[in-house]
Amino acid sequence: MSAASDDGLDDEAAYRWPIPPPEGWTADDLDRIPGLPPHTELIDGSLVFMSPQTAFHARCMRLLENRLLELAPDHLDVMREMTIRLDAKNRPEPDIIVFRLEANTGTKQTWYEPEDVLLAVEVVSADSRERDRDVKPRKYAAAGVPNYWRVEEGDDKGLPVVYVYELDPATKSYGLAGIFHNRLEVTLPFDIEIDLTAIDRRRTGA
Repeated sequence: MSAASDDGLDDEAAYRWPIPPPEGWTADDLDRIPGLPPHTELIDGSLVFMSPQTAFHARCMRLLENRLLELAPDHLDVMREMTIRLDAKNRPEPDIIVFRLEANTGTKQTWYEPEDVLLAVEVVSADSRERDRDVKPRKYAAAGVPNYWRVEEGDDKGLPVVYVYELDPATKSYGLAGIFHNRLEVTLPFDIEIDLTAIDRRRTGA
């Protein structure tokens, strides 16, 4: 008998990983496959699993979500870690989305239509770098999402650097509108000003 593995995979038999159909998974399958890890995405008919998030990733999402909620006009809403149903084979999960309030359908909702999304935000991690820099923005742009932010950790003080992209509707591709250090100031999809140096700051009671 071989020695038990110490790599954490010896309990793998307890869960039967889903076997994809020949044509790949569909967007609807993502809600039906039992036991998927949280935040599983669908890219080109394949399941993509998320690695454990870092403190930078979590704090960055907290900063951006809270500030966007504070600034968003009444007809818009902000949500983190919800999928967008781009087409039958693609349901990526941006870290944060800004979308039309009327797109909310109830407490059991698991995805949004791309035409309702005004901004998709991805905070880059080690295992998502290629997807966040290339694959996902191409797909968001092709689906007509008008604004995309890619957020990366800076090299010096660990502060976020935000790459802001706007959609060219003629080519269905993104153009770089700005790179922001320390402070993010944009006018789309609404007037937004975020102090990026506040990533570690916690709210305190008055």
